[in-house]
Amino acid sequence: MSGAAPVRQPVTLITGASAGIGAEFARVFARHGHLAVLVARREQRLSELADQIAAEGHPRPQVVAIDLGCREASKQLATRLEALGVEPQYVVNNAGFGLFGPAVELDHAEQLAMIDLNVRVLTELSLAFIDSLSRNHGGILNVGSVASFLPGPGMAVYYATKAFVLSFSESLHQELAEQGVRVTALCPGVVPTEFQARAGMKSVPGWKQLHASSADVAAAGYAALMKGQRVVIPGLANKFVTFLTRVLPRGFFLREVARSQLKRQKPSPSS
Repeated sequence: MSGAAPVRQPVTLITGASAGIGAEFARVFARHGHLAVLVARREQRLSELADQIAAEGHPRPQVVAIDLGCREASKQLATRLEALGVEPQYVVNNAGFGLFGPAVELDHAEQLAMIDLNVRVLTELSLAFIDSLSRNHGGILNVGSVASFLPGPGMAVYYATKAFVLSFSESLHQELAEQGVRVTALCPGVVPTEFQARAGMKSVPGWKQLHASSADVAAAGYAALMKGQRVVIPGLANKFVTFLTRVLPRGFFLREVARSQLKRQKPSPSS
């Protein structure tokens, strides 16, 4: 008779964990006693973060350096988790990036790579571990944006990817409820991180009232996931913006987002 399947340790899988909101997710899950597996391309940054968390007296996260944009990355990640003897209890899909500028002027291949990471990889990882998420009474936390609710002239493809994240996450929330798997879409406003420089912005955009720290956003996402909330929008100002999308015409937001974003100039190559 074959032996029983090996028991694997439940972990929290966090993508894009080397900086910004992802690093704060690692800290907040660690503070609550979760063992995490941190995933990003920059192994040194991940190891430094894992060491910091361990130095604070929390379980040291495992580190998996991998480029999620590669086509076989999700399969490689599953293989690495199996080799570590762990299985996801929670999946935090935080990896992603944006690009600033008119879609016709931005590099087309880079925009397709953004869709690949923000949409395809998030979808793959959301669906890859349902059995272990259900077995461990866990869940999925997908990082969307206030942009999920808006049209985005000036960042058209990025806004569209975040609209997908919100719609997909809400649907999974409903579909997986009977299996005991929580699914939450976290939709922050502007969070000053490396995101802005990667997107090609000269500065952090938007009103200060719409800004929030990475730590506050991660804490809000964690709390909402544990409560089984469908969507969480940190900050009263951001909640108000998303409320307005339900009462004002779509054309109004098309004009206002275009006016706000397209008037800003991208930094020159020498800056």
